[in-house]
Amino acid sequence: MSPTFHSLSIPNYRIYASGAIVSNVGTWMGRVAQDWLVLTVLTNHSSSALGIVTGLQFLPFLLLAPFAGMLVDRFPKRRLLFLTQSALLLTALALAVLTATGVVQLWHVYLLAFLQGIATAVDNPARQTFVSEMVDREHLPNAVALNSASFNLGRLIGPGVAGLVIAWFGLSPALFANAATFVFVLVALLRMNASLLTPSPRARGKGQIRQGLRYVKGRPDIVLVMALVFVLGTFGMNFQITMALMATKVFDKGPGEYGLLGSIMAVGSLTAALLSARRARPRLRVLLVALAGFTISTALLATAPNYVLFAVFLVPTGLSALTALTTANAMVQVSVDPVMRGRVMALYMAIFMGGTPVGAPVIGWIGDVWGPRWTIAIGTVAVGLSLLAVALWFTRRQNVAVTIQTQRRPRLRIQLASPVPTTPEVTK
Repeated sequence: MSPTFHSLSIPNYRIYASGAIVSNVGTWMGRVAQDWLVLTVLTNHSSSALGIVTGLQFLPFLLLAPFAGMLVDRFPKRRLLFLTQSALLLTALALAVLTATGVVQLWHVYLLAFLQGIATAVDNPARQTFVSEMVDREHLPNAVALNSASFNLGRLIGPGVAGLVIAWFGLSPALFANAATFVFVLVALLRMNASLLTPSPRARGKGQIRQGLRYVKGRPDIVLVMALVFVLGTFGMNFQITMALMATKVFDKGPGEYGLLGSIMAVGSLTAALLSARRARPRLRVLLVALAGFTISTALLATAPNYVLFAVFLVPTGLSALTALTTANAMVQVSVDPVMRGRVMALYMAIFMGGTPVGAPVIGWIGDVWGPRWTIAIGTVAVGLSLLAVALWFTRRQNVAVTIQTQRRPRLRIQLASPVPTTPEVTK
C-alpha cells in the first residue's frame, strides 16, 4: 500500500474512515447552510450575528476542556463517540426541522450552536485520541494526517454541493442531509471489531485535571506549539465568517459561488493533508514554514481585487493552514504519555478553538466597522507577529542556533548548539 495511505490497511481504521468521510461532507454542507440561513434569511447580512453563532459553537471548548479531557481519559472512547455523535445528529435534525417548518428564529440558531458546541467539546478530543486505539504508534502520524485529509475532502465536496442544493431546492434539504450523514459514523462505530482495539490506560483517582495541566506546563515543546496554534485558531482560522462576508458584501455573489470558495480552499487543504501523510515524523520547522506561508497567502487574500483572484489565493492559504494544523496535532499526539493523551488533546483543542468565542465576535465586529477585508488581514498581522516573537525567542535562547540553508533547497534549521537537559521534542 502507498505510504500515504498505509493506515488504511488496519481494518478498524478503514471502517472508521469510511464513515467519517461521509459525515465530513455532511458537516460542511450543514455549515454552509447554517451561515446562509443567518446571513440571508434571519438577518440582513449581519457579520456580527454570524460571529456570535460561530463564537457560541466554540465557547464550550473553552469552558469544558479540562472536564472533557478527564472524561476522555476515564471512559471508553468508542462509547463516548457514540453518545456525542448521536447528540450532534439530534441538534442538526432540530435545525433542519425548524427551517423546513418556517418557524426558525435567530435565537434558535444561537441555542443549537451552543448545544452542538457542548457535544463537540467532548467529541473532538475523543476522536483525536481514539485514533491511537485503532492504530499503533508507527501508523499514528499517518492516521492523524489522513483524518485531516478526510475532513478537508469533506470541505472540498460539501460546500459546493451545499451551494447547489440551496440554489436548487432551498436551505432545509441541505440541513437534513447533514443530519443524515451522522448515521454513517454511528454505523461505523458499531461495525468495529473491539478485540482489535488497544485501549489507552484509564486515568483513575482525584486531581486528574490538575495533573494534566501540570504535565503540559512541564513540557515547553507542547506549550510552544499550543501558543502558535492559539494565535492561528483565534485570529487566522475564521474562514467560516470571512468567506461568507467576502462573497456577499465585497463580490456580491450568491450561494453557489459562496459554496465554491470553500471547495476551492479545500483543494489546498487536502493537498497539505496528503503531503503530511507521507512524512514519517512531524517537525517544528515544517510548522514554522507553514505559518510563514499562511501569513503571505492571507495578505494576498485580503487584497485580492476580484472574485477569481480571491479564489486562486485560497489554495495556498488552505495548503499552509492545514500543513500547520496537521503538523501541530501530530507533534502533540506522538510526544505525549498515552495516559495523558485525552487531557492534553482536550487542552490542545481548547487552545485552538477556545479563542474563537472571543475572536469570532471581534472578527464580525471588524467586518461591520472596518470592512470584510480586514477580517482576513487581522489574521495576517497576528500570525506574522507570533512568528516574529518565536524567532526572537529562539535567537535569544541560550545554546540555540537558527539558520536558513539556501544551498539546494531552502531549509529552516533549529538546532541546539550543545546538549542541554530538555525534552527531545524541542529540537526538531
